[in-house]
Amino acid sequence: MSETTLPISTDPNSALPARPIDPARFTDEGLYRATRLPVELASTLIPDAYTSPAFFALEQERVFASSWVAVGLVGDVDGPSRCVVVEVAGRSILITRNRHGELRGFHNVCRHRATKLLDGDAREVGRHHRIRCPYHSWTYDTDGNCLGTPLFEGSDVPAGQEPIFDTSVARGFDKADYGLLPVSVDSWGFFLFVNLSPDAEPLTTALGDLPRRFADYRLHEWIPQRRRTYDVAANHKLVGENFMEYYHLPWVHPELNQVSRFSDHYRWQGPGRYTGMCTTPVSRNTDAGGWDGLRRVSTLGPEDADSGRFVWLFPSTALVVLPNHAFVLFTRPVAPNRTVETAVLLAHPESVDDPGAGEGLEQLEKFWDLINRQDLEIVERVQEGLANPAYRGGRMCFRFEEPLHRFQNMVIDKMVGLDRVPGGDEDTMTRMFPAP
Repeated sequence: MSETTLPISTDPNSALPARPIDPARFTDEGLYRATRLPVELASTLIPDAYTSPAFFALEQERVFASSWVAVGLVGDVDGPSRCVVVEVAGRSILITRNRHGELRGFHNVCRHRATKLLDGDAREVGRHHRIRCPYHSWTYDTDGNCLGTPLFEGSDVPAGQEPIFDTSVARGFDKADYGLLPVSVDSWGFFLFVNLSPDAEPLTTALGDLPRRFADYRLHEWIPQRRRTYDVAANHKLVGENFMEYYHLPWVHPELNQVSRFSDHYRWQGPGRYTGMCTTPVSRNTDAGGWDGLRRVSTLGPEDADSGRFVWLFPSTALVVLPNHAFVLFTRPVAPNRTVETAVLLAHPESVDDPGAGEGLEQLEKFWDLINRQDLEIVERVQEGLANPAYRGGRMCFRFEEPLHRFQNMVIDKMVGLDRVPGGDEDTMTRMFPAP
């Protein structure tokens, strides 16, 4: 039997590996051959990718520690000494700005004995633009340079005992060798990105054509308006894959289905490490809610002014941009079966410069919260099903699930050590259904 006919055998499991899978095979290209087939013939990613602690640990290193990961918002570090503390691949990372306003990122550990420098809720690095270890008061500037150990203002060394704590006389010690451990940081639009790789590719390589596609939105000017956190009993990839398809809309989202019609969906994917779709035209609100409520951004051309853009930034962030607001979902993997989501509603200042903007934001937040909770309930049910070893994988539904196929193959690429950026569709927008 030829390879291309395997997924359509009379036995649906004939091409799929038995469970459990030896973790040593997780980096083996052959393990994923059913998902590597063209989408119309392909099977889904192996179930162990969502349930196995060994896969999860390897994924943290091969996917998250080697990718540009969207971790927060530029507005949260809007000046010198402002900071955020984030987690990527199990590492605590602090992001700040130096005295010149330039972004800087560091592993959140002191170079003395690895004490965590800043707590997760820190918003300022400290007095005088200095990062001070709470254990032995080693001190760093916002460029990561070790300034002293620990003779600086506020270090509470008793008067007269300064010489005892002066490490300048230590043999074989040069504080220039003990700066904070740097990580690559960058921004696009309102996003902050981190890449832990020592030879990180440019962020523009990962983003592909997205900066051009979103140029008229002026995303760098948009401001967060509302935030919520959700604890999800499901693998982070299930959250993403649910976001990438609208197959489930009629049954999971009856309210959304009224303002996001099947016939208005297009695939919207160019080159870049992302998946994308759009809806056009943007439907008006119903009694159940919708996407109206704020003024549209004035700089949008006719296509952007009447479309919703839905992008999954590989590996872990959802971006929805409509003409009058944006919705972002940061997903942080905690365990194979647990994800923490941070949802943010943003708007351009033009859109909220209106007496009715407060009411509009409340309506939008309520609508997105409803949609997200419906999604979380269903992906948690998927996680429960994946735990059953009888399930060895499913069949892609090509009409709806090409973005999933693209995403799952990006995951496979990272797991097997391939470094490539997906290409895009020949057409700017690919209609998925004939017009009604």
